[in-house]
Amino acid sequence: MEFKDNQAIYLQIAELFFENILSQKWLPGDRIPSVREMAVTVEVNPNTVMRTFTYLQDKGIIYNKRGIGYFVADDGFELTKALKKDDFVSQELPELFKAMDLLNVSLDDLKTYYETYQQGGMS
Repeated sequence: MEFKDNQAIYLQIAELFFENILSQKWLPGDRIPSVREMAVTVEVNPNTVMRTFTYLQDKGIIYNKRGIGYFVADDGFELTKALKKDDFVSQELPELFKAMDLLNVSLDDLKTYYETYQQGGMS
C-alpha cells in the first residue's frame, strides 16, 4: 500500500477498511484480518495497525471477540456510510465547489460528467 504524506497512516489504513465494508467485501459479522495479517499486507508496524483497529472500534465499526479476532459490527456498514458521508460533505464538497467556481463548472456540467462516469466513461 502506498501512503500519502497529507494524512496519518492509520487513517489511510482505515480507508481501506471503509472501502472493503462499503463495497460489501466484508459483511456484518465477518471476521477481518488480524492486526499482524494487516501489518504484513500493508507493510507497516503492527502498532500502526492496532491504532487503526482502536479507531474503528471506537467508532463502533468493528468489535473484538477476545481470543478469536476482530469482526465487522452488525451496523458497521451503516456506521461506515454515515461517517464517510459526513467526511465527504464537510471536507471534499467544499473543495469541489471551490474548484467548480474557479473553473466555471455548473451543476448541469457536473451532472453530465457524473452520468458519463456512471457509464464507465471516466476513471
